[in-house]
Order: sequence, then structure tokens, then C-alpha cells
Amino acid sequence: MPTRHSPSPDSRPYDLLVAGEINPDLILRGDVEPAFGQAEKLVEDAVLTVGSSAVILAMGAARLGLRVAFVGKCGDDVFGHFMRQAMEERGIDTAGVLVIPDQPTGFSVILSRPDGDRAILTFPGLIPALREEEVPDRLLAQARHLHVASVFLQTALQPGLPRLLDRARALGLTTSLDTNWDPRGEWQVAAFLERCDVFFPNREEVLRITGAGDLATGLDILARQVPILAVKLGAEGGLARQGASTVRVPALPVEVVDTTGAGDSFDAGFLYGYLRGWPLERALKLAVVCGSLSARAAGGTAAQPTLDEALTALEALP
Repeated sequence: MPTRHSPSPDSRPYDLLVAGEINPDLILRGDVEPAFGQAEKLVEDAVLTVGSSAVILAMGAARLGLRVAFVGKCGDDVFGHFMRQAMEERGIDTAGVLVIPDQPTGFSVILSRPDGDRAILTFPGLIPALREEEVPDRLLAQARHLHVASVFLQTALQPGLPRLLDRARALGLTTSLDTNWDPRGEWQVAAFLERCDVFFPNREEVLRITGAGDLATGLDILARQVPILAVKLGAEGGLARQGASTVRVPALPVEVVDTTGAGDSFDAGFLYGYLRGWPLERALKLAVVCGSLSARAAGGTAAQPTLDEALTALEALP
């Protein structure tokens, strides 16, 4: 996978620094369509689990064996403690997490239907509060790669994000971005993408960002801005584009329990391969395997695979 190289694995303490939001998810499964008029419905299952695109990715990367540090903001409350403890138990360095005593940690309620579709209700709390200057050069300089997640939710970070990416690249890091959905429908990312080495959209995000009428046209547009695209295609697996080269990998057949965070586990798998210098197709296979296997349990982190488990499943892919 010829590309701009991050520092060697042995030269810095962390393979990956993740900058992003911190929030748990309350996942409700079953007949989750609300009935207003003060009606009460029963659901099949409820799980409080690790949420946040950024944290799920960090957890997946650490599970695979990458050395991970995290920077973000949370409150000094039950949800903040829950999230920091979960990251620390997975071996993630949370020294860069800023705990704000008088403000609440954000959280999401996820309504997950039996068909795999879901709706998400999010209370922002401190999700949008991280600022560019709160990611110090001393922390960047300890990592090989910077990943930024949920850009459209991190409104305080957006104005300084180009500067953050420039600082990272000046310090020798490679960079990646997963914007996730834009609740405002604006989809303005050009200033970010031109500073990224890897971009992780899904199919619909490709179309929204580019305004293209089909995926192939959207990929052509994005490939002129970003060296590597790793695109999540849900039940169809994923594709990767580098220059004029495109590879596709089908999803790994699994019994799907919950797709929450599957795209973030996909990102973690791809970044593992990218940082190890794997060929594009092999990195994509690991991404698809990690995303597929993560859907075997409720929440985004409970079923994330170890590297050995992922490699075993990877060999079953065509």
C-alpha cells in the first residue's frame, strides 16, 4: 500500500491517537417504534454500553493490538467514569481525556429494530466541546497516526481541524477521518479531506459529500482529494480506492445481533493493516472482518475480535 509513511512502530509510544467524542449508548432492541400519548411499550432487550464512534474505533484498534491513546472531553459523572474505565480496561491511555466537573457527558439512545436498521437520539453534553488547541503537540508527537471521528458532531473542533491536521502532519503523523452523518445536512469537508491520508465514509456519505448521483462518480471525486478511501457498504462488505485502483470485499457471514459501531470496527481493522504497511486488499479484508464480527453482540465493543480471531476469519474470505 504505497503511501506517505508514519513513523516506525518502535519510534513512538503510540501507534494511534484518536481525537473524538465520549459518550455511552443505551441500546433498546425489539419493537422500538415509540407510541406517544403516554403509552408504555415493552422492549426485548436494553444494554448500556460503550458508545461514540471515536471510542469504539479506539477500543477495536486496541483489541487488535495497536497502542492507542485518546483525547476528548467528558463530565465528572457516572457516564464519564463508565467510558474512561472501559477504555482503560482495554489498555487505552486516557491521560489526554479532559474531565470537566460542572458539565455532563453526552449519551445516545439507540432504537435497534430486528431488521438491523436503527435510529439514534443523542444528548450532546460535552460531545461538541473539544477544541483544536486542547490536542497538544507533545501528545501528537508521541503517536504515529491521528484519527479524528464524528467531525460534524464536534462543532468546537471544526474551525481548528485543518490546523490540527496540519500540526499532526508536520510532526510526521499520518492522518485519517471519519465524519459520520451531518445532522445539519451541510457536508462541508473539503478543507479536512485535503489534509487526510485515509477517509472512511459509508456509501450514503460519499453521495452526500460529493453530490454525485452514484457511488462510482462519488468515488472518482473523492479520489482526487484523498490518497486512500475505505468505504463501508454494510451487508455488502466494503471497498477501498487508492488512485485508480479499486478493490471490493464481501461481508463475512455472521448472525447479526446489533450493527451499532460496526463501521467503527471496520475503521479499526483498516487502520491496523494501514499502519502495518499491508497491501490495500488485505487491509480492506481485515476491516470487513472486524466490522462483520463486531455485529455478533449488542453494542459496538463486546464482540470486537482479537487479531488472531480476525486473521482466522480473514482467511475464509474469497
